[in-house]
Amino acid sequence: MANHSDREAIEQLIAAFRVDDPGRFRIADHDPANTDGVANKAAAQDRLAAGVERLADLQGRLAAQQTYGLLAVIQALDAAGKDGAVKHVMTGVNPAGVQVHNFKAPSTDELAHHFLWRVSGALPRRGEISIFNRSHYEEVLVVRVQPEFLAGEHLPPAATRGDIWKRRYREINDWEQMLVDNGFPVVKIFLHLSKDEQRTRLLSRIDTPAKNWKFSSQDLSARARWDDYQAAYEEMIQHTSTKAAPWFVVPADTKWFTRLIVAEVIAAALLDIDPHYPTLSEDALAELTHAKRALESE
Repeated sequence: MANHSDREAIEQLIAAFRVDDPGRFRIADHDPANTDGVANKAAAQDRLAAGVERLADLQGRLAAQQTYGLLAVIQALDAAGKDGAVKHVMTGVNPAGVQVHNFKAPSTDELAHHFLWRVSGALPRRGEISIFNRSHYEEVLVVRVQPEFLAGEHLPPAATRGDIWKRRYREINDWEQMLVDNGFPVVKIFLHLSKDEQRTRLLSRIDTPAKNWKFSSQDLSARARWDDYQAAYEEMIQHTSTKAAPWFVVPADTKWFTRLIVAEVIAAALLDIDPHYPTLSEDALAELTHAKRALESE
């Protein structure tokens, strides 16, 4: 189990990436290539290995306690490394206690409901971790940058009057606060990738046969609206990074650093929960003693 010094070391590393003053947040102030606090790739990998063990221990305690659940939201533009981060960070965790949900284009049935409906069904149970690979935030990102998607939601006229995006920010904040109040902490991670690094990774998908399946023409369509997406992310973080559910803007140009920070952010959220294995009552302990004697006498 992590001790107080472990928590301090984690906080020291991740504090710079947490958006504590959203009103002053500017995406241009954050360097996608930043690796401050970690000497090199080898040091990051050693720390990540220790972090994966820590996560496995914390997740086991969370599952046994059955009191809290954790929601981790990961948002990013294409090729930022969402899948790789999830794979490397959660590699040692019991898969029975972790659910990963990839939210792609909504179905007809999902479009017939309120925009938070489809993610609500994927929330963690008590004792579980749910990871959203893309999430309800697509509704203030993709839908905002590409308004043709909003038309497909068939909203009544009253729902499109005024500033629909600020209203959705408020609805998201209220919804996340409700989760936190009921024992489901929310941690949100934006993988911040540079345009040059995205170009390099998209070219790799084209040039490497084993990666061809990852490439989509939609990647280029979104890239053509790079500035619009940067503006949408900036405003989203300004309005939805709250004390209850803060955003972490994690540099994504260097994969080994990205994965380490993601692991430490999730670990910090679990350490704040501080889950413990249940303490058995005297009657339950007596029953265990009786069972042990019965087994040993066979």
